Amino acid sequence: MQKIKVGLVQINNSFSNQNYFPYSVGILQAYAQKYLKDKELFEFSLPLYKRIPLKDALKQLDGCDIVFFSAYTWNINISLEIARQLKTVNNNILVVFGGPQIPIRGIKEFLKKYRFIDLACHGEGEKAFLAILNNFKTKQWKDVPNISYLNNKEEHILTEQGMRTTDLAEIPSPYTEGVFDHLMKANPNENWVALWETNRGCPFSCSYCVWGASTNKRVYQRDIKELYREIDWFSINKIEFIFCCDANFGIFPRDLLLAEYTAKNKDKFGYPKALSVQNTKNSTMRVYNLYKTLSDHKLNKGVSLAIQSANPDTLKSIKRENISLDTFNELQKKFSESGIETFTDVILGLPRETYSSFADGVSNIISSGQHNRIQFNNLSILTGSEMDDPAYLKKYGIVTVNNKLVNIHGSLTDDFEIAEHQRLVVATKAMPQKDWVKARMFGWMTALLHFDKLIQIPLILINSKSGVPYRNLIEAFLDNEEKHPVLTEIIDFFRTQAECIQNGGTEFAQSKKWLNIWWPPDELMLIKLCAENKLSEFYKEAEQLMGKFLDRKKINNCKDILHDAIVFNQNLLKMPFQDKNLKIKLSYNIWDIYKANLTGKNVPVEKGEYYYEIDRTTSKWASWDDWCREVVWYGNKRGAYLYSCREIN
Repeated sequence: MQKIKVGLVQINNSFSNQNYFPYSVGILQAYAQKYLKDKELFEFSLPLYKRIPLKDALKQLDGCDIVFFSAYTWNINISLEIARQLKTVNNNILVVFGGPQIPIRGIKEFLKKYRFIDLACHGEGEKAFLAILNNFKTKQWKDVPNISYLNNKEEHILTEQGMRTTDLAEIPSPYTEGVFDHLMKANPNENWVALWETNRGCPFSCSYCVWGASTNKRVYQRDIKELYREIDWFSINKIEFIFCCDANFGIFPRDLLLAEYTAKNKDKFGYPKALSVQNTKNSTMRVYNLYKTLSDHKLNKGVSLAIQSANPDTLKSIKRENISLDTFNELQKKFSESGIETFTDVILGLPRETYSSFADGVSNIISSGQHNRIQFNNLSILTGSEMDDPAYLKKYGIVTVNNKLVNIHGSLTDDFEIAEHQRLVVATKAMPQKDWVKARMFGWMTALLHFDKLIQIPLILINSKSGVPYRNLIEAFLDNEEKHPVLTEIIDFFRTQAECIQNGGTEFAQSKKWLNIWWPPDELMLIKLCAENKLSEFYKEAEQLMGKFLDRKKINNCKDILHDAIVFNQNLLKMPFQDKNLKIKLSYNIWDIYKANLTGKNVPVEKGEYYYEIDRTTSKWASWDDWCREVVWYGNKRGAYLYSCREIN
């Protein structure tokens, strides 16, 4: 009996030589192998899980009778091209597409444009996948749920949209059922990252997202015993990194149990080494206890606090008005007091966000205690989201451009045969193009000065002792009234990068010289200042600029400590080629004030003689490349740009 060969394609991005298990198609295979009417009739080929040369991808799928593609923003174009060429070689092959990139709105036009696609799946794919396999011989698709296709008369057929699976115990795990065992054996040198799903659905319906709307805001849980078995599987198979796909990890009390079980396994087996989660939006103590567990066991690189915007009008327009800003502030305070690192997600380009509300929001987030990292994300329009509706785009005057998709810190050598693109928002009715550029520059300048720690210490001191908002301090550098040469170079670089994005350029700045990767513009500028010996001149300019700013504001209680703060910050900045600790004398208790502020406390300014030793030998870097990689790149989310320091007698 000749078997029907099934090909599975879920091309994921690679990061730092690590590749994700093709979890979505793995679930499909596990589900089919459990429920197929005639299991022996089908043979599953090894899934295509990463980008390889097109000819090699076609060779791997050669001989398949059916090929299923799981389509996302980062793989849609390469998936379409593979499918097109497969169909050209063998017109009898059945090509099926599913995933978030398959639209409901405009599906007829989509299928007519890509006629090599035979069937398009909508929503959850397990039942549709199973039905397609069971009906493969007859090619009768009308009873297959959740699919679209064109019939022989070129008429669009949308089959009955089946109900979601409410009992997730029906869906077997691709990990514990051995689906990936052959894949791992065939790729023994691969560093695998596991995608992990503890529940499905989202109780929110944010306009820029497809998840909540597609699941009708209902969340269903997977069996906790099966989740424990998966954690054991990760540990036994030495999977270092687990990325949890849940939109709101921590929404259920049991999620703390899962975090504790993962921590126990790390203590016992040494694996997994890290668990990345996206926390729920409105639960304070549970999220705190959950993240504290992960942090205590060094399972995370920081706590993600996704606020997106601090503007109530914007939150209402994107249907996040039910997400509490007070909860965010409370969590930030508790994490700061506990010394647990956090980072905050903010999206640039959201409806009803003005330049002023954006800058004020960033300023307030820092004031609430976020001194580690704000991740400034450019708004991208996702297929199938409410924002993707032409009426929504028109209502808020949203302007988009198609930009080549590149990975942050991704290699420049990854110049793929087939590029992927994203629709980035570069202007709205509330934030015209010039204001968008201004806001984008404000974000990068904030990142460079505060979160890359270039002058974080003087910024915190001035803010805490005078009450001047961080917005005003950052804008003083952007205004650059004295036309300082180094600062002018920084401003011009940021403006050029922002305008480049508006004209369809990439989000990140490339550098062949520095690791041959894509850098966030603020990080690349930090590297240039340090490596091109411009740091000392920058600090001179910064002291002059901030001094004149304080004079204009008639703020006298900070001027005396400004010089000390600048000098201290400069000497604390991690640099390569250091082989001796540095002893330094200050006239004020700046280190105590700074440390206290990071944990939400307040220490009065005291004048005297303060001696410190800066530890420059525990961690050393013998080359600029090592420093770029280990300090600037790896230290990004943790904000680990400053040496440790201790007071001495």
